[in-house]
Amino acid sequence: QVQLVESGGGSVEAGGSLRLSCVASRRTLCQGWFRQAPGKEREGVAAIYPGGSSYADSVKDRFTVSQDNAKNTLYLQMNSLKAEDTSMYYCAADFRCIGSRILLPDEYNYWGQGTQVTVAG
Repeated sequence: QVQLVESGGGSVEAGGSLRLSCVASRRTLCQGWFRQAPGKEREGVAAIYPGGSSYADSVKDRFTVSQDNAKNTLYLQMNSLKAEDTSMYYCAADFRCIGSRILLPDEYNYWGQGTQVTVAG
């Protein structure tokens, strides 16, 4: 079992930045960030695994995923935020993963409660 706790969400104007954090109760093999807006399906944003990292096309060159293994913490640096980035952001983790499927929600068994990101304008 893994417990995940996200933080760092908030409200920001378009063009601004936020950094999300996700603290895990233990180390896992793969970790990812997902988001879900009302009435929409959950989508993968960015994920990291032993082979590297992966990003959704919509956030490439704006978001950066990173991790601090000593702290069991996953980060998501979000720059140049747009109104369409408004969503609930979730952290996910698992002990097994396939690199080609790293942005698919079904690959993860452990999820945090989410943190809201609202971008105005």
